[in-house]
Amino acid sequence: EQAPPHRLADLFVAAFEDSFDARLELLSTTCPKERMRRALALVEAQLHAATVNADVTKKVEGRLTKTQREYLLRQQMAAIREELGEGEDAGEEDDLEKLRAKLLDAAPPAEVLKTAEAELRKLRKMTEQAPAYGVTRGWIETVASLPWSKEAAADVTVEASSMADARAVLDEEHYGLDRVKDRIIEYLAVRRLRPDARPPILCFQGPPGVGKTTLARSIAKVLQRPFQRISLGGVRDEADVRGHRRTYIASMPGRLIQGLKRVGVRDPVMLLDELDKMGSDSRGDPAAAMLEVLDPEQNHAFTDHYMGVPFDLSRITFLATANDPRTIPGPLRDRMEMITVPGYTDEEKLAIACRHVVPKVLEEHGLLHAGREGNNRDANTPRLRIPRDAVELVVRSYTREAGVRGLQRCLESLCRAVAVSVAHESDAAAAGSANGDGGSSPPAALQGTHVIPRGADGVPEVTTELVRAVLGPARFDSNNDDLKDHHGDIPGVVAGLSWTAVGGDLMYIEAAVMPGGGTLQLTGQLGDVIKESALIAMSWVQSHAHALRLRAPGGGNGGGGAREFFDDGAAGGKGGLGRASPGDVYAASENDADAAAAAAA
Repeated sequence: EQAPPHRLADLFVAAFEDSFDARLELLSTTCPKERMRRALALVEAQLHAATVNADVTKKVEGRLTKTQREYLLRQQMAAIREELGEGEDAGEEDDLEKLRAKLLDAAPPAEVLKTAEAELRKLRKMTEQAPAYGVTRGWIETVASLPWSKEAAADVTVEASSMADARAVLDEEHYGLDRVKDRIIEYLAVRRLRPDARPPILCFQGPPGVGKTTLARSIAKVLQRPFQRISLGGVRDEADVRGHRRTYIASMPGRLIQGLKRVGVRDPVMLLDELDKMGSDSRGDPAAAMLEVLDPEQNHAFTDHYMGVPFDLSRITFLATANDPRTIPGPLRDRMEMITVPGYTDEEKLAIACRHVVPKVLEEHGLLHAGREGNNRDANTPRLRIPRDAVELVVRSYTREAGVRGLQRCLESLCRAVAVSVAHESDAAAAGSANGDGGSSPPAALQGTHVIPRGADGVPEVTTELVRAVLGPARFDSNNDDLKDHHGDIPGVVAGLSWTAVGGDLMYIEAAVMPGGGTLQLTGQLGDVIKESALIAMSWVQSHAHALRLRAPGGGNGGGGAREFFDDGAAGGKGGLGRASPGDVYAASENDADAAAAAAA
């Protein structure tokens, strides 16, 4: 059925959305042609609007289709897992909520919490496949795991006997070092009277093996705080102290922040070990980065490059160790109080070995107690006994050092030799029991083993013969006669003392006279200071030749007929060690050995 044209205009008005006034105006038009023209304009406007909407929708769908598809697929996968009963207890959203709860429990400062929550909001909008998802989540987890407000037990502020207890702890774990212990007790006393005061940063300097690190552990034990050691030996990159920026791949915080994360409190005792072994290169100077760490005026707002937010380091008790403080930059050394830990004498080494080293090496080698294989002896009976005279022989004839590490290595060599013999006897006894003879026959000697003497109670014992058999001939002679012959003192030879990083060394310097033009010839690797010292000694001898009853060749006064030598000045000449200064000068006539005199050159 064909409708009249003016009826089509009425249908268009009813079908399309338009204002009420426009519709009323169209229906009130009585001319059919005018009504059709107005209806056509309305249709064209609606078609144009529909075309624009289609274009916009097409562009939006092209941009969002991939994201919507991934979202729909994840929702479908989650629904499938739930139907199969394989859904996890907590989804991704629950995991982020737990992370936020952990962040709130850490109680960081308001500024840090605001920054972390902003990063957490960004993380919620990311997918797990986004490149920045792992970096952002790792940063938030690091912030949430730091001890922003958690502290260890309060400082020791109990009865007055606590200072005596602190001294007892130091005496128990260290022998000697009275001056060092006195300074530590002073340090602890000030902290007790003023807990909120900024303590000085103590740096223990001394040769290796004298107990610098164990002193730091003792301080942490007395303060009842966790101990964290930061090794700085060989560190050449500033990022090891300040951390890497998050823009780098595999970035991480610096060693200080990592140490705080491991220890779990914000006021530990932190030892900066081997502070003098840091270097510098094109990646920066870590010693310069340590200036902020060790400055009480700055370290309350230390900013790690990875974190990007300040962390308060002022609650940390910093300690440091160094072998040669001269290699520490001046500004960094100025921030610390240097405490010298001297080397041990032979008597102190002997006491330390008997109290600490011998039980330690016996325990490490399984020789402290007989146990189940002790041939029915008491379980507390040792498998090896190292008497005091054997330890003294090792100290005086096989070690010459400031600490006790070389002594410990020598005692470990003795324990290994005895351990081989004990293990061989155990194997022989087991084989004898299997053969039915009860293990009564003595075991055959094992090639390379030593005969271990036994004491009256049958316990193996280290003797002088065993020490020489295991360690070889004596390396050092405590009764040195190098300065004497059958006539007495040898003129022209003196014992020199050389400073080294391990405590020093003993060397001999000899001045000899031979026919020639009267010149002074120096041999060895001598530095400029040592050469100048030798010339000063030669000039002194020449100027005092008459008083010393010395005669130069061909008559007159001079130093041609004498041997001259000096101890302090020439001591450092060996290998250029130390910074020697002119010392005492001695001269002796070639014909009259008693004509010796001394004066300061």
